[in-house]
Amino acid sequence: MPKSKNKPKQLSHYDEAGRATMVDVSAKRPTIREAEARAFVVMSRKVVRALPQNPKGDPLEVARVAGMMAAKRTSELIPMCHPIALTKVEVTTEVKKGGVAIRSLARTTAVTGVEMEALVAASVAALTVYDMCKALDKSIEIREIVLVRKSGGKSGDYQRAQSKSV
Repeated sequence: MPKSKNKPKQLSHYDEAGRATMVDVSAKRPTIREAEARAFVVMSRKVVRALPQNPKGDPLEVARVAGMMAAKRTSELIPMCHPIALTKVEVTTEVKKGGVAIRSLARTTAVTGVEMEALVAASVAALTVYDMCKALDKSIEIREIVLVRKSGGKSGDYQRAQSKSV
């Protein structure tokens, strides 16, 4: 009986016995890989207006640096992530209506992708904004931590469909 071309996808981080495992990428060839993620920190107008006067420093600049630092430590935080040498990490923050938009970019030439590095960068940057502003309002929310796009690797390119929010 011929194999079906529509074989269902399976989770790659489990072995035949169902135990969590790190995927063996030793046979893969290095390629340029890039990923972009985003997050949104929802906050009141009062907190947004107070951002420049924060006594702890500029929350958006501290968040940018925290996101870059976190991307470099992703394999220490996510158990099955491979440590990879990042060639670029960029985190941007922008005050928008209702809060702060965060975008991150991670790039490498490696045998595995950088989606998790981009997502960790955006997440930690958002958490840092929360940490630096929580004295004013503990009801700040972190929303929409998502992969925006990725390129490179065997699975090819991915682009998130446009959404009406952020």
